[in-house]
Parts: sequence; C-alpha cells; structure tokens
Amino acid sequence: MITAAELQDALNQAIGTGHYYRWSPLFRNHVLTDGTNFLAENAECYWLMDAIASYHAKAMKDPMLQDMQFWTLTVKDGKATLICERDTDDVAFKQEIEYTDFPLSEIKMWVERADQNTWVILLPSEH
Repeated sequence: MITAAELQDALNQAIGTGHYYRWSPLFRNHVLTDGTNFLAENAECYWLMDAIASYHAKAMKDPMLQDMQFWTLTVKDGKATLICERDTDDVAFKQEIEYTDFPLSEIKMWVERADQNTWVILLPSEH
C-alpha cells in the first residue's frame, strides 16, 4: 500500500477517465473509473466499492438516487462512517464500519448512471 500522502496526490490528479473497470461478478452493473480503480487497488479497498454497490437495490427505490448518488467515507481512530446523500445534508443511507485501515481521513465518490443498466463509481474530479 502506498502512503496516504502519495495516494492523495495521485487522486488529486484524477481528471476524467480513459477506461472503466469491472471488479466483481457480484456487482456487474457497476464499474470503476481510472481514479476509483486506482484507489481500490492502492488503498486495498475493494470492500468500499462493494459496500457502495451493495446499496444499489435500495437506492433504486428512491427516485432522487436513481441517476446520481453522493458518497462519503469518513475515517477516525480506525473506524469509519459511510454515508450516501441525495444532496448536501440529505442523508439517504449511513453505515458504521467498526474497523478499517483505510489510509485517508475522508474520500468522496459519486455514483452516476451511465445507461439503463450501468452505474459508474467515480471521483468528483472525474465527472
């Protein structure tokens, strides 16, 4: 795993994407961008992508989440909180994570509908 500073520096340079990556046969309708794939590989956090994608069925029942979702993972003292917002301060889902070694104190990701059957997990700078 790279250092938190190296990871953040690399993520700060993620603008747009050239490729889409499928990471799990369980979540075939979700893909990662260059930035989120880099994050998953280098922070060893495919579990985070799984957690986000696992809310898909629930999110599709909420009209405000069907095309766009705003996700934030906040880490403190080896514990984390993962939230999904419809809009600023409008929390749809919240999950407490009892243990994590995720190297950053916070990461924001968006989930955006690409087409009828595909959702993209991306960094805000890749939008």
